[in-house]
Amino acid sequence: MPNANEFKKLATNVIEIEQQAIANLLNYIDDHFALACKYMFECTGRVIVIGMGKSGHIGGKIAATLASTGTPAFFVHPGEASHGDLGMVTAQDVVLAISNSGETNEVLAILPVIKRIGARLVAMSGNTKSTLAKLSDVHICIDVPQEACPLGLAPTSSTTATLVMGDALAVALLNAKGFTADDFALSHPGGSLGKRLLLRLEDIMHTGERLPIVSETALIKEALVEMSRQGLGMTSIVDSDGKLTGLFTDGDLRRILDEEINMHKDTIKTVMTKNPVVAKAQTLAAEALKSMEDKSINGLIIVDDNHHPVGAMNMHDILKAGVL
Repeated sequence: MPNANEFKKLATNVIEIEQQAIANLLNYIDDHFALACKYMFECTGRVIVIGMGKSGHIGGKIAATLASTGTPAFFVHPGEASHGDLGMVTAQDVVLAISNSGETNEVLAILPVIKRIGARLVAMSGNTKSTLAKLSDVHICIDVPQEACPLGLAPTSSTTATLVMGDALAVALLNAKGFTADDFALSHPGGSLGKRLLLRLEDIMHTGERLPIVSETALIKEALVEMSRQGLGMTSIVDSDGKLTGLFTDGDLRRILDEEINMHKDTIKTVMTKNPVVAKAQTLAAEALKSMEDKSINGLIIVDDNHHPVGAMNMHDILKAGVL
């Protein structure tokens, strides 16, 4: 059995070969690539990716990447396509056919039907003279100098190159279509990604009876009771018109403990933080989190257009919502 150094040397060799394969792709970002992008950009249907074996696995990922970045796409197995799944292809679609050799029988078998349907055919292979390349409307070359497999048999460099070229197509289309972070979030609503991009303060803020609030004339001890009751480590302070004029937090409490303050006689107005940082309910939670980090604060009061408090939240609420 090889020793540790031999294993590391073998792995390093694979990475170096695949790095070269990726670098070689720069030679194929040409007018053919640009035309393929044009066909997909103008497509009024879907991009349908087909591929057999390892090319099929890579094709599935390419289809998923396209679909999640603004280009409707899905993968169809060429074997299943010959037995009914070609019914999903329309004249408005673009078919992206992947075959490293360009001679995969299962892929070639369905090309005449694709042509008859009238869908555009974009081919991706390592052989510009292959049957697939010749029958396509545009061919993207993904030729690699060598496979990382020492036998030159297992698809390694070639599948890596295919995946990278697929990413190049997806990102080029993403930018061309003006695809935004909000658009991305619409197709990724689950998990922390969707929460970072979509969650707004109105979705997590404490409102109504859960909103800590006292008037400027309230005694300090009354403000402390309100803070304790709501458990947010702060309370908003409003004037006679209900407008926010200040904030009092746990940090403020620690500060006044060193001062000659009578909590039973002095009003909260005398010790509150004036003009506190506020936010609007429609603010993205991720944006609010960054603001809180930049200003080194742990809580926010959310106000309406008239500067009336409508909600409150602290860092724990953002963390609990999974924004980080």
